[in-house]
Amino acid sequence: MLNRRTLIVAGAGLLAACDMRERTMAKDAPKRGPSQVVASKDGTPIAYERWGAGPPVVLVDGAFCSRRFGPTDKLAPLLARHFTVFAYDRRGRGESGDTAPYAVAREVEDLAALIAVAGGSACVFGMSSGGVLALEAAAQGLPIGKLAVYEPPFLVEPVAKLPPADYQAQLRRLVEAGDRGGAVKFYMTRIMQMPAPLVAIMPMTPNWAQLKASAPSLLHEAAMMGDFHLPRERLARISTPTLVMAGGKGLELMRRAADAVASAVPGARREVLAGQSHDVSMPILAPVLASFFG
Repeated sequence: MLNRRTLIVAGAGLLAACDMRERTMAKDAPKRGPSQVVASKDGTPIAYERWGAGPPVVLVDGAFCSRRFGPTDKLAPLLARHFTVFAYDRRGRGESGDTAPYAVAREVEDLAALIAVAGGSACVFGMSSGGVLALEAAAQGLPIGKLAVYEPPFLVEPVAKLPPADYQAQLRRLVEAGDRGGAVKFYMTRIMQMPAPLVAIMPMTPNWAQLKASAPSLLHEAAMMGDFHLPRERLARISTPTLVMAGGKGLELMRRAADAVASAVPGARREVLAGQSHDVSMPILAPVLASFFG
């Protein structure tokens, strides 16, 4: 049986190895531009940066992540060899504002503001719940040239374990009580269904402070995901050429969700990345995106 020390050492070693591999592959990539701000329709400042040159691509992060924390920071320099990449902080994260009250429609407007900065039309990639936001934006008719999403976390029957029916209320209570660590653990274990022993060691990792800082934005994620059902009718409105991806080594429920999304979006392509999980390797993902967007 693995004890807590073994989990910590193994996890740290895996993260270090992956980080070294991805840093090596990205060392000659274009550098990020300066941090800039665009005002969304409601006046909320949305922070972003540009990488590279070429046709525009906007990256949309999932839960907990921002342009400097998560996959975007590794993916952007790889794509920037072929594209002008726009990486931004979703509202309530990083350097972006968070005007109340929150609504999913405001996040769609944020993405629209980035696309306008990019020249009025852009390809869009959404990771995890960022893919859900990107799909909603496409359903609303934003000028997206091509859309790619990786493992949007819809729950498609049969589902072994559902989030608590009142999970949004529970999460709000934790955030409003100032228990950010508790909110992070609750979201990871009860919503993302991560193994409890793995979540238990999170406070000992270097990323814990950043995870706690993102806790209020989990309320945004909850509002967007709702009961995690697949909005088939809305997805059927999408006319944008769409690529739906999933990892071949991850959870079966993620592959079922990708299948369902690809079936619901007219003409969508579906691709399984062999050997990948939800924590997909950016050097594996980047060429797939570059081929599709190119």
